Amino acid sequence: MTLPSTDTAVTYPDGDLTSTGTVLHLEPLADGRTAVVLDRTAFHPVDAVWPDQPADEGTLTAGGRSYAVVDAVVGATDGTVLHVGDAPVRTGTKGWAFVVCHLVDDATGLAEGDAVAVSVDAARRRALSAGHTACHLASLALNEALSGLWTKDVVVDGRGRPNFDQLAITSSRILEGGSVDEYRIGKSLRKKGFAAAELATGLEGITTAVDRVLADWVARAAPVSIVRDGGRLGLGDRRYWRASLPEGAVEIPCGGTHLRSLAELAGVEVRLESTEADGAVVLTMRTTARVA
Repeated sequence: MTLPSTDTAVTYPDGDLTSTGTVLHLEPLADGRTAVVLDRTAFHPVDAVWPDQPADEGTLTAGGRSYAVVDAVVGATDGTVLHVGDAPVRTGTKGWAFVVCHLVDDATGLAEGDAVAVSVDAARRRALSAGHTACHLASLALNEALSGLWTKDVVVDGRGRPNFDQLAITSSRILEGGSVDEYRIGKSLRKKGFAAAELATGLEGITTAVDRVLADWVARAAPVSIVRDGGRLGLGDRRYWRASLPEGAVEIPCGGTHLRSLAELAGVEVRLESTEADGAVVLTMRTTARVA
């Protein structure tokens, strides 16, 4: 069987829940499942390099038969082997094709060249999109709330605030209707000028400040969009989340899915917790998004 030489064209950044494509490759897996690779799909896969947003749920339909997609992961190939969910290189690496692998339990009846209809579970997509949009908003609001704790100049975010989120984040998980982000404040961040000692005693005020900013942004019902680098559709091409906030448009690199307007949210709130671990402070931010 031949392996794809170009990236899967993905339409989920545009909010698509359905698409049609052609089977390019079927990869049998050791656990009995099969990875189905199409030339085009609306299915959002999970990326093992930064697995923040879970995969969509839904089906593939071909020849009158429906196949439940039990998972979807990013795959990569250099033309000799397909790495399913464990690519040895980062997305976008030259000389590699990055593809969406739709995993099905039984691919009987499917063949290369078959036309396939893709359908994504709309409720789950909307809930995850709300969670992801709220996650980005919360990270920007947190940067603002913590801006007074920096004593040195560091890299700033799209709004000109010290980018605590970028400098300290260790993990991010997008949930249906929310997210959980973890930040590590150790020696390196302290050397950059972050006053970690003031964080724990000021969590209540910081939380209030974050929620106040979030409430203001949601009330303004700003538009949200995904901007493609050069307008390209490939899975490995860079994309950016853009929101029109009061100071102007803000962009954050992002490969996930999002709402189209903050008017789709009834509110966003955060809960902050700090703990000590291995000589560092671990800050956990739990964000909840209420859909309008």
